[in-house]
Amino acid sequence: MQYIEKEKLEYITKHLKDERVIKANSLKSKLIGFLREFMQDKGFIELLPVIASPITDPLSSPETTVSFTIYGNPLQLTKSMIFHKQLAMLSYEKIYIFSPNFRIEKEEMQKSGRHLVEFTQLDLEIREADRHEVMSLGEEMLVYVITRAIEEAKEELEFFTRKLRIPSRPFKAITYKEAYSKFGKDYEAKLSREIKEPVWIVDFPEKSREFYYRQGKDPNYLRDFDLIYPEGYGEAISGGEREWRAEKTRERLRGKGIDEKVYLSYLILLEHGIPPSAGFGIGIERLTRFIAGLDSVKYCRLFPKVPGEFGL
Repeated sequence: MQYIEKEKLEYITKHLKDERVIKANSLKSKLIGFLREFMQDKGFIELLPVIASPITDPLSSPETTVSFTIYGNPLQLTKSMIFHKQLAMLSYEKIYIFSPNFRIEKEEMQKSGRHLVEFTQLDLEIREADRHEVMSLGEEMLVYVITRAIEEAKEELEFFTRKLRIPSRPFKAITYKEAYSKFGKDYEAKLSREIKEPVWIVDFPEKSREFYYRQGKDPNYLRDFDLIYPEGYGEAISGGEREWRAEKTRERLRGKGIDEKVYLSYLILLEHGIPPSAGFGIGIERLTRFIAGLDSVKYCRLFPKVPGEFGL
């Protein structure tokens, strides 16, 4: 047991001294600054994150939620701030949060290079917005961050020998149907390896996503989207238009076999009148990995928790 503990400590020490880790986290700090400046310039209000809540994003795997009780009240560690973003629309028109997320990923994700149990994403939401508006904002944001990185993170980019290209707008968009038809089940990874610039995937099947996305004219498909990085770096952004009507949300919950009682407080708040909205989340470690050209997000945190591995 002592040998195992010593081995773990040596691993942590080696990671903390790794020049890739040091440079990647310096780069990440700059990227967070660029993102914050972008959001402030666009008139967004920054909110602080919710770490634990009675409700959190099910993400198709509620059984992996970390639950505990405080003062007799059940709470869960936040997987994403999707519900809180919607509720914040009662107070503000445009909000963003650098939100810590805790997700117990399957151990087979250990070697993906893209997954961490603990990570941060920039979450944003806009009242009365539609999908087109937030997708356009996402494009502008990514172009802005890449441009600033080229100009102001030269030391880090030179260390990683990373030559970035500024993508042209508007980004290409394809439907889920088109992506699946061309690439099959592993459409995201295969598309990412093929493309030279970011590409949107839109209109995911209703059955494959969460209940809080708004359905399209064809109720079998959603008003949602993912942005895919080029060069094999995978998903960059995920978001869409939100369902804001209580009865429609109940219908969606029933359709997915989810007990309404789990989201009772959320449903009651919807009944009081939450405005429609749209938004997305962009993973900070994945963004840093892409900008630096790294093979794993573990270098983008000083204390990474890789699925199935020990973390401090």
